[in-house]
Amino acid sequence: QVQLVESGGGVVQAGGSLRVSCAASGRTFGWYAMGWFRQAPGKEREFVTRISWSSGSTYYADSVKGRFTISRDNAKNTVYLQMSSLKPEDTAVYYCAARTRPTIAPMTSPLPYDYWGQGTQVTVSS
Repeated sequence: QVQLVESGGGVVQAGGSLRVSCAASGRTFGWYAMGWFRQAPGKEREFVTRISWSSGSTYYADSVKGRFTISRDNAKNTVYLQMSSLKPEDTAVYYCAARTRPTIAPMTSPLPYDYWGQGTQVTVSS
């Protein structure tokens, strides 16, 4: 049974920083990629960033490039999202997701991901 559990969300002032984590359990060996998405009230889920499980290569949405950093600890089966220079428009529920097998599908879409966490709320106050 695969589980993704996010933690570390909370309330932070604009300009502040926050780190959220995603711990994976179950059969994680050889996974393809992990991603972070977010969903604000009344909006569709949007891509934030993703990381290759093996190579560590990363890709970011333009809206967070230079402010957010994704990283992974393979030994702990954990992916992190370090968020800095936070803005009120970053307020959303943040979800981590896992793609277990290689794919040519765009990893910026939620569709290729096999597993999702329950989400963690990040609120940025102005």
